[in-house]
Amino acid sequence: MTEAAIALSGVGKTFTLHDQTGAGPATEIPVMAGATLSVAAGECVGLVGASGAGKSTLMRMVWGNYLAACGSIRVCGTELVGAAPRTVLALRRERLGYVSQFLRVVPRVPVLDVVAEPLMAAGADDAAARAAAAALLARLNIPERLWGLSPTTFSGGEQQRVNIARGFVRPVPALLLDEPTASLDAANREVVLALIDEAKARGCAILGIFHDEVARARVCDRLVDVTGFAPRVQ
Repeated sequence: MTEAAIALSGVGKTFTLHDQTGAGPATEIPVMAGATLSVAAGECVGLVGASGAGKSTLMRMVWGNYLAACGSIRVCGTELVGAAPRTVLALRRERLGYVSQFLRVVPRVPVLDVVAEPLMAAGADDAAARAAAAALLARLNIPERLWGLSPTTFSGGEQQRVNIARGFVRPVPALLLDEPTASLDAANREVVLALIDEAKARGCAILGIFHDEVARARVCDRLVDVTGFAPRVQ
């Protein structure tokens, strides 16, 4: 049986609260227990649940920003629980993409290079990477006159589209999407949903958070309610 591109089994997460006075011990606060789900190649799974239920926490563990307390998180065959930082970075560079809600880039870098950078980091020719970036920026309606500017000067909707272009420019086998249609008008939302459909068609496994119910119904094959992963109260 083929292994799922993204697979979580029995994953738990705790946060540590430290006594800033130094008078007492640190307190471990469990926020997730027994999280289990899988995403197959070509499938889009949407995370649902009330605000604060743990959707973003789960996504950050799959991305490797948060450490899991227990369990297993496998992405494209790589175990992330207990993985060395270099292993996580290699996975991101080669096989895992992420579209966040917020654009975080080095200031003064032109938007064309910001979008092309994931391809360059993976070893693509600079000219080919910039050509792919240009095609996506045009498709996402970012005017060519802006391509030489830093996206830190852009509007919220423009920055979101730059994030999307950067996330989709490299055809990775696994992709995380955090509110990819937020701040977008109807026309640009349709472009993004088409990009998601195309990624699924080429076999990309997608795990996402979609508060936009129309977008969720359009692209998600299954929904997973993270409320079921809340730790039991003793």
